[in-house]
Amino acid sequence: MSSLQAVVSGGFDAERVRKDFPILAQTINGQPLVYLDNAATTQKPNAVIDAIADYYRNDNANVHRGAHSLSDRATRRFEDARDTLGRFLNSPSSRQILWTRGTTEAINLVAHSWGLSNLKAGDRILVSWLEHHSDIVPWQLIAARVGAEVLPIPVTADAEIDLDALDDLLDERVKLVAVNHVSNALGTINPITEIGKRVHDAGALLLVDGAQAVGHWPVDVQDLGCDFYCLSGHKLFGPTGIGVLWGSEDLLEAMPPFLGGGEMIETVTFAGTTFNSLPFKFEAGTPNIAGAIGLAAAVDYLAALDRVAAAAHEERLLDATVEAAAAVPGLRRIGHPQRSAGIFSFVLEGCHPADVGMLLDEQGIAVRTGHHCAQPLMARFEVPGTVRASFSMYNTFDDVDRLVDGLKRAQALFGPR
Repeated sequence: MSSLQAVVSGGFDAERVRKDFPILAQTINGQPLVYLDNAATTQKPNAVIDAIADYYRNDNANVHRGAHSLSDRATRRFEDARDTLGRFLNSPSSRQILWTRGTTEAINLVAHSWGLSNLKAGDRILVSWLEHHSDIVPWQLIAARVGAEVLPIPVTADAEIDLDALDDLLDERVKLVAVNHVSNALGTINPITEIGKRVHDAGALLLVDGAQAVGHWPVDVQDLGCDFYCLSGHKLFGPTGIGVLWGSEDLLEAMPPFLGGGEMIETVTFAGTTFNSLPFKFEAGTPNIAGAIGLAAAVDYLAALDRVAAAAHEERLLDATVEAAAAVPGLRRIGHPQRSAGIFSFVLEGCHPADVGMLLDEQGIAVRTGHHCAQPLMARFEVPGTVRASFSMYNTFDDVDRLVDGLKRAQALFGPR
């Protein structure tokens, strides 16, 4: 592949995009940085960094109920950010966009607010073997309190949700199914629309962990047909500590508050309290104002790009990695899903994943190693952990070449003799 092809992939100019992300210009251990840890967090473009800095330089004030210009400006930017995220997800109303600290808090909000109000002894919650711990543990906590059960949905040898097994599990006892849109550990893209139809036909609700999906392609919650959708800003080229819970409006209206304090109240007396309307009922205390503004800036940045071309570029990067890695002796990819979102998760015979990660870091290549907060999935495939290389739109074919060369070096040093 020529250098021009490596930079301009199918009409998508990754090298131009890279220039918008200042962190990518640095060297690590004397080598140009190859950042392949995007499933853990994405890097931030100048547009996001500048938006956060501008808020703190010019508009820093607490939002809502302020009687001065700074508060008015901060409130306007904060609520405009909510509208931006509503359009980004194609939400019928921005009232359905709830600010959280991230996907984990969003799932916990649903588990505690909806779960404690609706689940009872004998009820079941289904979660897939592909789930992040954040989409398992909250349901276990609630189930233990009310006497419900959490049951796993099996996955196939290719690391895809077994839809026939899902059908077998769906009965009148199942009240909610929680699955991820994309597996953070293996990259599997789940057929959410199809899953949603089956879940709703059985009379249950569907919650989707969208943390790994939103950074790769546009998400339309109406088209997906889910009841709840959760995302994290830092996996969407935005700041840490901010996320979104989108929910069906009738469900959110019926759910009690998750946290108590300022903003989520209408009136407070010692005789009792009445609560604010959506979305404020679920947003107690001073919110992450700068985080919301930064996340909206990330969404606006993405809107200026050809996201279809970007997704196609990422797919070509993954295909190139799979093809090139086949020449590395002893390398075994874990899972072979038909549709995968830029994640190459593997083990190298004779090499501990942590050793591979450290050797790659010596060459300026950033990957993630371990169980990726998906211990049940690692147990399903009988591995203690994997090396995970995860791609984003600013990665290039040169990154692929550097990764594969680094793996060949690791195999030569640590592999079987």
